[in-house]
Amino acid sequence: MDGTSGGTTDAGHGAASITLDGVGKRYPDGTEAVRELSLEVVAGELVVLIGPSGCGKSTVLRMVNRLVEPTGGRVLLDDEDITRVDPVRLRRRIGYVIQNVGLFPHQTVDTNVGTVPRLLGWPKERIRRRTGELLELVGLDPAQFGRRYPHELSGGQRQRVGVARALAADPVVLLMDEPFSAVDPIARGRLQQEFLRLQAELHKTVLLVTHDLDEAVRLGDRIAVLSEGGQLEQYDTPAALLGAPASAFVRQFVGADRGVRRLAVTPVTRAVLAPPAADAGLPTLELGGSAYDALAAMLTAGAEAVLLTEDGEPVGVLDRSRVLELGRACG
Repeated sequence: MDGTSGGTTDAGHGAASITLDGVGKRYPDGTEAVRELSLEVVAGELVVLIGPSGCGKSTVLRMVNRLVEPTGGRVLLDDEDITRVDPVRLRRRIGYVIQNVGLFPHQTVDTNVGTVPRLLGWPKERIRRRTGELLELVGLDPAQFGRRYPHELSGGQRQRVGVARALAADPVVLLMDEPFSAVDPIARGRLQQEFLRLQAELHKTVLLVTHDLDEAVRLGDRIAVLSEGGQLEQYDTPAALLGAPASAFVRQFVGADRGVRRLAVTPVTRAVLAPPAADAGLPTLELGGSAYDALAAMLTAGAEAVLLTEDGEPVGVLDRSRVLELGRACG
């Protein structure tokens, strides 16, 4: 990351915690979009907001950067009440990625990515270096893509540019509203994987809205399930949410197939393995893969077990019955 200085900036660095303290939004007609929501997001954590349409999850996101003004409660970044901060200055500390990207159509990729640094008065050379660095970070060759216009990119490429633009001034918080839903399923899976790689490197505080439970389970460190009026039904890790729904609403929302979903977030550890088998014909999986990966390997090979390896050496065997036990543990 480019850490050189130049110009006057309001950009933050690293990550900030987010505290929602009884936050609410009531519109003049009496509609209560969000009712006294309290939530803590730890700095560097990726938290997913999910729930049925109209539950207020996007409204919550927009209250954090004051695109929607709260009518009650407080929103804190670290210990700073955002309602006491100039909203323009606030938004320059917060990256924002939306479903349809919102790139400026008549500007090149380079110019789009450099939008916030230009507003902050960065020198041209610093912006150029930062733009190239971020395009590489999101998997786009600056020499190939920097001078293209948004209409010359695929949907997945435009979404990558949107993420790069949101990260340009090193924001302390990244807000993402249905960021991958406008692309096809194959591109979506790749974007999710790429974003997990980015997050592992950058450790940003991320608040992400989705309607897709599989996406929430795959991406989130924790998931907040909201019902109508922004009511918090459960706030937990993906495995805990799927394994122990806190209410009938959550149980219905995560669905009867939550056992399969939980397998995807259950890593295979030595504790669940039998001693290594002598039969070299078993399919193999690297230790640390998920129980879902193990089951998929068995089904693909028509086998009843999979051999787990570490650095190429066998460490144990997981059979199909043990995987199914892990799924049934979801209740």
